[in-house]
Amino acid sequence: MTTRGGDGTATPAVKTRKPRSSRTGRATMADVAERVGISAITVSRAFKRPELVMPELRQRILDTAQSMGYVPNQAASALASARSMTVAVLIPSMTNMVFVETLAGIHDMLLPRGYRALIGVTHYSPEEEERLIRTYLQFQPDGILLTGTDHTPVARTYLSALASPTVHMMELLDDPDSLSVGCSQEEGGRLMTTHLLERGYRRIGFVAVQLDPRTLARLDGYRHALEEAGLYDEARVWRLPDPSSIHLGAAMIDRLMAENTDCDAVFFCNDDLAQGALFQCQRRGIRVPDQLAVAGFNDLPASAWTTPTLTTVATPRYAIGRHAAAMLLDLMDGKEPPQRRLDLGLTFIAREST
Repeated sequence: MTTRGGDGTATPAVKTRKPRSSRTGRATMADVAERVGISAITVSRAFKRPELVMPELRQRILDTAQSMGYVPNQAASALASARSMTVAVLIPSMTNMVFVETLAGIHDMLLPRGYRALIGVTHYSPEEEERLIRTYLQFQPDGILLTGTDHTPVARTYLSALASPTVHMMELLDDPDSLSVGCSQEEGGRLMTTHLLERGYRRIGFVAVQLDPRTLARLDGYRHALEEAGLYDEARVWRLPDPSSIHLGAAMIDRLMAENTDCDAVFFCNDDLAQGALFQCQRRGIRVPDQLAVAGFNDLPASAWTTPTLTTVATPRYAIGRHAAAMLLDLMDGKEPPQRRLDLGLTFIAREST
């Protein structure tokens, strides 16, 4: 396209261009600041600390940045602030709803502060956790969120030498130098067993799978409650290394029937096991709870919709993720969190299966 001057000569039309960095050709923070008519530091805050910028102004900044194709340079920000803006998060499983909801809580706290999660799956293996810690330390995360406390000696060495803070999730630590957010798994096991005793059940079995520290703590709570009642019998405890699943819960009902167990109630360490047990009881014509009471743990979403509905213990996994991330953010900001050991408690839910 051309335009004509007053003397009739043709001259090329001048195209408007977005302000760009002369070195990279990309829009810069300064370009956005100039377009909005504010300082570059305010633009920076809008992305890094949005709570410090008035909502209307922040929206103007974001809209302008989007129209100019501006995206913050995380590498440059990390170099300037000596922060990587990443948090390493290690969980045992990405398919277990307990940890999916925990991640949701973490994400909802980290994202508004501009942090990214480096998620690693340990598959319930301390050795895999050790490998992931070694790998992620190369990225110099600003903090680490860990599930559980069963670390290898080498992993403990890595963590103790780390300058970045670490917060443990799910299990509570008594060490005053450690930070943890969770609930008492042992108390959960005791709560459920006490309920079954109060309902009149006396031959209470326990099915433990995966055998991670949380499962074993629930088993301890079950055992202590029955020992106090003078009713503990090791023959009514089943320990399996297999992953927890609905299929395994159904198979355990078949096994219990094949072994002619005398149980009048079975406490499964996880809800998915208990759900599978309920389905198999229906197939086999076992009346629940008249012939056999069934209980679970964690209160997974489907547990309120089984037939009969499942008695369970609800764990606050979303809140655990959220509070653990909040504690870590305080530490990364150089603040001492209000509590170094935060017990979020459990909720017992009595339903039809007991």
